[in-house]
Amino acid sequence: MSNLRKILPGLLALIFVSAGCRIDMHVQPYYRPLSKSDFYADSRSARLPVEGTVARGDLREDAYSYTGKIGANPGDYMPFPVTEQVLARGHERFNIYCTPCHGRVGDGQGFIPSRGFRRPPSYHIDRLRKVPIGYFFDVMTNGFGVMPDYSAQVPPRDRWAIAAYIRALQLSQNATAADLPAGQKVPAEAPEYRDIGTGATLPVVKPKAAETAGENKEEPK
Repeated sequence: MSNLRKILPGLLALIFVSAGCRIDMHVQPYYRPLSKSDFYADSRSARLPVEGTVARGDLREDAYSYTGKIGANPGDYMPFPVTEQVLARGHERFNIYCTPCHGRVGDGQGFIPSRGFRRPPSYHIDRLRKVPIGYFFDVMTNGFGVMPDYSAQVPPRDRWAIAAYIRALQLSQNATAADLPAGQKVPAEAPEYRDIGTGATLPVVKPKAAETAGENKEEPK
């Protein structure tokens, strides 16, 4: 009992000190965005960056890569080579961010317009087939009409990848026999599906008759 009386003051002091630290760690003064400050002469809590400084990785020396424009006009070239990987990335990002309004093939028949939202123009009209590729980058960056900008959701390189994929979509929907490998029909035959999928699962293409016959063919004994 005497030992408990000796250590009790120290234990209580430790509890109070710990509680004080916890309060200091959890309850700290801070400013809400755009709130007023009495500390600064201009009364703004948000401070401008120090003059001449640039965020790391955000120097943007190549203005075209971040604007899609040469001067005031859209440019008509990609700022980096278009590879299979770039188109695959553009395909993936397009399906995530663009298809809800523009549709899978860019015809403007997306899900959102079917619910009353203004339908975007098809990428396959003459006007959009003739615009420079930088135009698509600029629209994704700054928005156009009822379309908001996607600069916060999609990084610049991905915006360029989407623009390249849009060009591929335009070619795919307006291709001629001269643009296709020998033996390919225009339009290509629609695939038949064994399972159309549920939305959570992907469709399964039905095997061709020749492939099925090959699978069922018994090996000679």
